[in-house]
Amino acid sequence: MSLCHERPDHPEEACAVFGIYAPGEDAARLTYFGLHALQHRGQESAGIAAGDGKSVMVTKDRGLVTQVFSESMLASLEGHVAIGHTRYSTSGGSSSWDAAQPHLSAIDETIIALAHNGTLVNTNRLRTRLLDLGVSFRSSTDSEVAAKLIGHFTQKTNHMREGIRKTMELIEGAYAIVLITPDALYAFRDPNGIRPLCIGALPDNKGWVIASETCGLDIVGADFVRDVEPGEVIRVNADGLVSEQAVPRRSHALCLFEYVYFARPDSRLDGVNVYEARDRMGRALSREAPVEADIVMGVPDSGVPSAIGYARTSGIPYAEGVVKNRYVGRTFIQPTQALRQRGIRLKLNPLPSVIAGKRVVVVDDSLVRGNTSKQLVQMLRDAGATEVHLRIVSPPIVWPCFYGIDTDTQKQLIAATKTIDEIVAYVGADSLAYLSLEGLLACCPAKTPGFCAACFNGEYPVRLAEQQQLGSFCASLEPRFWPEEHAGMTPLFDLM
Repeated sequence: MSLCHERPDHPEEACAVFGIYAPGEDAARLTYFGLHALQHRGQESAGIAAGDGKSVMVTKDRGLVTQVFSESMLASLEGHVAIGHTRYSTSGGSSSWDAAQPHLSAIDETIIALAHNGTLVNTNRLRTRLLDLGVSFRSSTDSEVAAKLIGHFTQKTNHMREGIRKTMELIEGAYAIVLITPDALYAFRDPNGIRPLCIGALPDNKGWVIASETCGLDIVGADFVRDVEPGEVIRVNADGLVSEQAVPRRSHALCLFEYVYFARPDSRLDGVNVYEARDRMGRALSREAPVEADIVMGVPDSGVPSAIGYARTSGIPYAEGVVKNRYVGRTFIQPTQALRQRGIRLKLNPLPSVIAGKRVVVVDDSLVRGNTSKQLVQMLRDAGATEVHLRIVSPPIVWPCFYGIDTDTQKQLIAATKTIDEIVAYVGADSLAYLSLEGLLACCPAKTPGFCAACFNGEYPVRLAEQQQLGSFCASLEPRFWPEEHAGMTPLFDLM
């Protein structure tokens, strides 16, 4: 339950994963700190599973990392190998304890635990096949389907990595997965590399760490080694780290929105520093969409680096126009109706002394539904802003994501149903401009070419069964909103 009754104007990430193999170390405690660093990627539930060489134990629940774990809980998770997970649900709902991760499963007498960032797009078909084989499920998540598939094939082959490889041959979509047995850590990534996953080494050869972002390595003192390659499976045990290309690589398609919003600014993705990329986005947007104004402000937190870049390039002074309450996040306590009506003020409060009488440029990472932007513009006008110009450092989001990001259905995406002039009128701004896709790509010079930009251009790297029926809704949009190959298909939102 969000504090605000309106959903935010940026997409919500699915989750984060963390894994560690470190003999002689308190693996669960290090995982706890790793999850702390990755908390921004999911705030609905958290969990840690640890292996002590004989068995695997898990503790998980709804809530933030600090709400779920206590000293006594961490002390009970003994072992030298562990994985952790923070979750924002996009598949399988969030109300069930069983939907929280890591998932526990059994392969004969061996307990395994699995944690997954991403979304599988062929879950229903695979679940049906497993049910026909007599496999039972405790949740509706695609992550449990992956765990059960691995168990099924490992039993048949008597080899864990072979079980993972055969599973990777069947599952489709986005996945960055960590898995433990009582004495080993495994990690594997989808063949397009849509969701990020990296490898770090603890000092003095004390062990290995796997994390969704490099900030998860930094907090436990691990040195970044490299990214897990698309289609690669990693195993770490007493024999060290081994790697194999489990399935062939496909066209590289790291989610472009990682740079815009999801990743922490102190992380590096595919060789690119996220803070520097966001600074470049602001600079590029200033060149593409200049405006006469008195101050530039960013919407905390992800909009701030871009706002600073916009200000430096435009010559317009940067100012903190709003203060963020950093202790307001997702909560399961419902606010009163009066608080609910205050909406955005629960998280942001304006500084009238900075804003009053000023023409303000507001830089934000994205504009998805328009509800929060509308509240923000009105809040700034109430604080005395004479003009409010919205500048968005990503292109218009006109297609939903099926790979682990919650962007709602297409008809709920404001840029898919309204022109820029109509959006300006809806949110009450004086002007609105987006960074072009070409401009955004130029700001993210990754070592490996290729990104998933499906939410911007409708070009999905993993073909969906549903894409064969994309719907007549496409035909109702202006041609600039959709690729020609999608014309005359069934609406995506009718299939959700």
